[in-house]
This record gives sequence, C-alpha cells and structure tokens, in this order.
Amino acid sequence: MSILKQVGEYLYLRKKDPNDKPTQWMKYMHGINRLSIFLFLIALLIIVVKLLLR
Repeated sequence: MSILKQVGEYLYLRKKDPNDKPTQWMKYMHGINRLSIFLFLIALLIIVVKLLLR
C-alpha cells in the first residue's frame, strides 16, 4: 500500500479496504499513527498562525 493511500485512510479521506481484516495490534498502531498525524497538522497550523500574526 502506498504511503499516500495510508495517510488518506488515517485522515478519513479514503474508505478502508473491506477485505482487510486488521488484528487488534494493527488497530492500536493505526490509532496511534492517526493521532500523531492530527497532532502534527495542528502544530503546523499553530506555527503558521503565529508567523502570520507576527
């Protein structure tokens, strides 16, 4: 699976493959990855806003 497809699934931009049966540990890993991507995007947004308000 390509990286862009995976990121699209994490950010709910793409539907997940219905044939894919993730294990419990994969669900945990994807949840943590999704959280880290959201936090990274929020941090970028804060940095951009601070730079624009300066």
